[in-house]
Amino acid sequence: MAQNKKKSAKQTKSTNYRPYVRGFWILFLGGIASIVLIFLLASWGVFGKLPTFEELENPESNLATEILSSDGKTLGKFYNENRTPVKYEDLPQNLIDAVVATEDRRFYEHSGIDMRGTARAVAFLGSKGGASTITQQLAKLLFSDTPSSKFERVLQKVKEWIIAARLERQYTKQEIITMYLNKQDFLFQAVGIRSASKIYFDKEPIELRPEESAIIAGMLKNPRQFNPYREISKDKSLERRNTVLALMAETGKLTQIERDSLTAMPMEINFSPEGHADGIATYFREYLRAFMSDWIEQNPKGVDADGNEEYYNIYRDGLVITTTVDSRMQRYAEEAVTAHMENLQREFDRQNERNKTAPFRDITEEQAASILNRAMRNSDRWRKMAARDISVEQIKASFDKETDMRVFIWKDGAKEIDTVMTPRDSILYYKRFLRAGLLSMTPQTGEVKAWVGGINYKHFQYDHVKTGKRQVGSTFKPFLYATAIDQLHLSPCDTIPNIPYCIPAGEMGAQKDWCPENSSGDYGGMVTLKSALAQSINTVSARLMHRVGPRPVIDLIEKLGVDTENIPAVPSIALGTADLSLFEMVSAYSAFANKGVHVEPQIVSTIVDKNGTILYQSIPEAKDIISQESAYVTVNLMEGVTQYGSGARLRSGAINNSVYKNVITGHPYMFKNAIAGKTGTTQNQSDGWFMGMVPNLVSGVWVGGDNRSVHFPSITYGQGATMALPIWGVFMKKCYADEDLKISKDDFEKPENLSIRVDCSVPAEGNQGIDLPDELDF
Repeated sequence: MAQNKKKSAKQTKSTNYRPYVRGFWILFLGGIASIVLIFLLASWGVFGKLPTFEELENPESNLATEILSSDGKTLGKFYNENRTPVKYEDLPQNLIDAVVATEDRRFYEHSGIDMRGTARAVAFLGSKGGASTITQQLAKLLFSDTPSSKFERVLQKVKEWIIAARLERQYTKQEIITMYLNKQDFLFQAVGIRSASKIYFDKEPIELRPEESAIIAGMLKNPRQFNPYREISKDKSLERRNTVLALMAETGKLTQIERDSLTAMPMEINFSPEGHADGIATYFREYLRAFMSDWIEQNPKGVDADGNEEYYNIYRDGLVITTTVDSRMQRYAEEAVTAHMENLQREFDRQNERNKTAPFRDITEEQAASILNRAMRNSDRWRKMAARDISVEQIKASFDKETDMRVFIWKDGAKEIDTVMTPRDSILYYKRFLRAGLLSMTPQTGEVKAWVGGINYKHFQYDHVKTGKRQVGSTFKPFLYATAIDQLHLSPCDTIPNIPYCIPAGEMGAQKDWCPENSSGDYGGMVTLKSALAQSINTVSARLMHRVGPRPVIDLIEKLGVDTENIPAVPSIALGTADLSLFEMVSAYSAFANKGVHVEPQIVSTIVDKNGTILYQSIPEAKDIISQESAYVTVNLMEGVTQYGSGARLRSGAINNSVYKNVITGHPYMFKNAIAGKTGTTQNQSDGWFMGMVPNLVSGVWVGGDNRSVHFPSITYGQGATMALPIWGVFMKKCYADEDLKISKDDFEKPENLSIRVDCSVPAEGNQGIDLPDELDF
């Protein structure tokens, strides 16, 4: 009986466990079912639409447009997201090894989800590493919104797992790691491995060394915390780099000796930002943006499903624009502008130390105040405050309140400094800086090779190549001389009296007697046509203008690409009273170097879409404007300018005035080859020009103030030979030093049947003077 009771008690006790066992399995299987259900519901979009990886199916969408130089270098990009993808074969193996060793050691073994890593992360609460695989991290990059709650974070994690599994089914491991690196944001507008490589090391990804790849792989964990450029994170970046190298050694991708050697190396980067105001050719890139806007308008991509025209977008369509600009020449041009303008500005500031209206001259204090007030009203500050209905009195008062600002300064090249000043004072501060422009072009093709629109794009965005138009002074005279040569068959050796000369009122549009004076004040004797241009003798220009008339000269420059709408047909244009752009001047001069043929300037060679299809290919437009003989004789005249005229210092080895020579940057130049050129200086020394030509390159330089009243007090420093010519000289010295550019040192090609005498050492047949009508009193 007792035995039966014991047995009954055991059965009862055993029976009591069944609810718990059943409950366990219900919970366990229910949990599994719930997880499966959550994954199913998530995959069906119940918890919100899953981010599409359509972008990953076509990894070259939503891409920056890349701007290439003619020599294949990246000048810059147009982008909302600075991303230019690379292919797997363009990635160095050391980078792949670094990323796998650091982020996902079993990357090649799992199918998107690392169960061992997940179990470890759960067991140790993440203290021994996370569980996200490279594929999961790629999936995470598809989410643009940050979860606002823990529940949303859990749901997003589920979605990441689903997407990761799909990615693994659809792509190879090589494709996944390539997409992952192309999608990562490394800060400082470096989106994707190619941008990161360019911005932090100024090289292509395939060129990365192991220690550089380790830096980039280290940033994947946290690009801000382990950033090699930020001062606050440099030490952490170095420590993280060494950790990556150690992990590479653990996985057998580096030997211990290699690891120790690389760890001992200092961390070095070559930070090369790619912002819209960074890098080289900034002014050119901004003009290119406008060019592309017009091109896109005229070249629609196609028609969408609704029958509407679709247009290319330079910020996301991944176009590749190959320009005519040569990156080497562009860099030399910018270096030449920087070197001379810093030098020239120092002298300009010195001469303004006792100027009460500095930086303005020849105006009253009231006129100076008027210039400042006008600049205030044209400023962004005024416009933004006015848009908020702030009163004029309050706006004006804001210009006199000190504020923190970062301003431009010339010091060991262009730099910036932090300072405190009022907005009014900042306007005056910037007015004192002299500005500059340089354009260089191949005359035979019209290809623009270098374009410098100012001294610093970030602080002076006005482009002095294409947008700015200023009086051209004596650089206009070759157009007058070319017209006279073409019409009258003149020779550089023909002589003309250098005496005062007037065009009477009523003739050729002159409203009063026009009697130009020589800037030197020297008169008397006979001068050759070549000497007259070399010395910029105004009386000779007046005589030539009286003979040919202003209309034929205007017709000539119009054919040479100059906008003549606002140029009056009056004699004074002979001295360069017209406002022209540097772009127009270089374009027009190019025809002289190209045997009388004008080629429309070209800035873009090709435009290619992301699939490699050519959308645009430039076809230069060429027109015969003047005879080859007239063009050659005009060039011969301009050679005299650099032989014994205002441009002769290009060949000289010494300058007499020791103070003066300190402003002639780069001197002595000691050029021995054929150079045709012309200096130009406008009234009150407001503008300095130099146009210089060799057989296969025409370059022009302008220097002046933002306002015409900002100028040197004397012609000594304010002439084109001092303000502009040194930039041309430094630029050409650099170009000649780079033999790969193949800048010509040959003579200009002489026409086979030249009928005009250009060698004045050979006696002329008959009269050597100009056979002009008696009424012109030659």
